[in-house]
Amino acid sequence: MPRLLTYNVHRCVGVDRRLDVARIADVIAEHEPDIVCLQELDVGRARTGHVDQAQSIADRLSMTFHFHAAMRVESEQYGDAILTAWPERLVKSADLPSLRGIPGLEPRGALWAVIDFDGVALNVINTHLGLVPREQRLQAAALVGSSWLAHADCVGPTLLTGDFNATSITRPYQTLTGRLSDCQRALKLKPTVKTFPSGFPAIRIDHCFTSPEIVVTGVKAPFSPLARMASDHLPLIVDFEFRT
Repeated sequence: MPRLLTYNVHRCVGVDRRLDVARIADVIAEHEPDIVCLQELDVGRARTGHVDQAQSIADRLSMTFHFHAAMRVESEQYGDAILTAWPERLVKSADLPSLRGIPGLEPRGALWAVIDFDGVALNVINTHLGLVPREQRLQAAALVGSSWLAHADCVGPTLLTGDFNATSITRPYQTLTGRLSDCQRALKLKPTVKTFPSGFPAIRIDHCFTSPEIVVTGVKAPFSPLARMASDHLPLIVDFEFRT
């Protein structure tokens, strides 16, 4: 039974303000996921010691990875990654639409990999949406459009996951659930599993959306002392099977 873990790692700086890449890897490793989708990774940035955080975490987990830099400033990069130990290939890595004329908005992007589970090809799309509702609506519309979920190559089992910065009562969320199912709604979880903030998780903004070929069997967010400290988000863990 495959397991996905999606995790906003807050550039590997914990709520104790300590930079610790190994601690993030330890949180992930404890749950033995097959697929890891990470958001807010620094690669070669001065503020986090010029470390390639995607490479470092992948090495510690003995996984391959693909990284998309949503933001580049000379040699410094910041973005999202998909990691796995299964056979995989990158299909697409690209920016998402943004709003002009609003200061302080970070660029956003997504990446799409196909992972081979014993002959079953699984599409995995990882993203991190913006903070402004109008921006989120543009980005959600792009994700359900012809460049991503409605692309001719995006067929069969599909997962869209990441930090959407949007709760289940927002229009971006409703746009995405018009195309895919919310893994928590599929299980009819009450109360729902929340991931933010890590010390007292009260908000559900990290999601996993699935196509009809996927049966979700479990959803959880580890609440160990390590997970509560390592990032300002808890990881979201989704167990699933392929519908035969």
